[in-house]
Amino acid sequence: MRILIVNTSEQTGGAAVAAGRLRDALNNNGVKAKMLVRDKETDNLSVVGLRHKWLTRWKFLWERWCVFLHLHLCRRHLFDIDIANTGTDITRLPEFREADVIHLHWVNQGMLSLNDIAKILDSGKPVVWTMHDIWPATAICHYARGCDKFSHECGACPLLPGQCQHDLANKVWKQKQQLLNGQRITYVACSQWLAGEAQKSALLKGQTVTSIPNAIDTHLFRPQDKLAAKTALSLPADKQIVLFVSQRVTDPRKGISYLVDAVRRLTEQHPEMKKHTAIAILGGHAEEVASQLALPVYPLGYVSNPKRIVQVYNATDVFILPSLEDNLPNTLMEAMACGVPCVGFNVGGIPEEIDHLKNGYVARYRDADDLAQGIGHVLYGADYDALSQQALAKVHAAYSQQSVALRYIDIYTEALARQNYNL
Repeated sequence: MRILIVNTSEQTGGAAVAAGRLRDALNNNGVKAKMLVRDKETDNLSVVGLRHKWLTRWKFLWERWCVFLHLHLCRRHLFDIDIANTGTDITRLPEFREADVIHLHWVNQGMLSLNDIAKILDSGKPVVWTMHDIWPATAICHYARGCDKFSHECGACPLLPGQCQHDLANKVWKQKQQLLNGQRITYVACSQWLAGEAQKSALLKGQTVTSIPNAIDTHLFRPQDKLAAKTALSLPADKQIVLFVSQRVTDPRKGISYLVDAVRRLTEQHPEMKKHTAIAILGGHAEEVASQLALPVYPLGYVSNPKRIVQVYNATDVFILPSLEDNLPNTLMEAMACGVPCVGFNVGGIPEEIDHLKNGYVARYRDADDLAQGIGHVLYGADYDALSQQALAKVHAAYSQQSVALRYIDIYTEALARQNYNL
């Protein structure tokens, strides 16, 4: 069985990381899997990059310009919207022709246009689409932000100015409707929460929607000596370290403001924390928020080396993810695989990963007081070793490479059988 995994990037972003881990998991379990990307970043032979980088860059910029115009030259939601009006026809590539199953992941920002996806469907090859956000089930948004218009028809989109029913979102919605008419795709959501949201979509009516979590390499992400990790990263050996991770720390969706409030409240209640607790921030723009936090901050910058990332997790005592919207964050399972208890809000797929009071703490949504309570619970109120062991057990039971690969192999087998039956 040959699988072609299609994703915009090879390594940048959660979807790229998840797609790459699935490729490795499949290859380790008897399936030949390749990855086709717009942005190839390594010399991995199982990853193929699109040619003519200047052309793919131009397509990315063209789509952003079109979105910018529809936003009336406002940058506010410039990267919250994708309209898939340009991309690359991959059906002519040898990797496409050789594949038995085409497995789409995150294909936005000039990777595939809606017309390109139509050509893939018209090829007759079975298509599986892993949803890393809600975009495949809506018109133009990646996160619905409480909007439920996709349950009947997108239009008057709250991300667009003007609130006109027959707006850009409505236009793209109708294009997607036409694209899916008479076609069959197996949609796989990374969390049960996202699967439930996708099943509400009028676009996906009659389509198969299931849920399979992302995989993680537990041989790489595993506990290491904490003191050695702190020393390697120049973090204080005599302090407990609270970790926050985001590709862009200032992204409002990642909830840094709630961490700021929670830390302020904790230090007001327990002033002694300032002597023996610090915050490590992994990601870009950390210096913009460091002064807002009431504890010493150690910005670690943006790190792409997996071994270095493992070191970061192992140097910390609790991982905080106060996301306001999220699917099934890779960062949570990475931290847990290193034996680090986690704290996050009760939103999206987060409570599927964190078992409240067993391997971490699930705080009430947008409640900084409860987030502070969760941090305090992990650091001071609970049996830390028990939390750590439960985190490890959860990852090995639910997110190991083999368990995830076998579930996807079943999906591919069913899709191929359905195709052969239709022939």
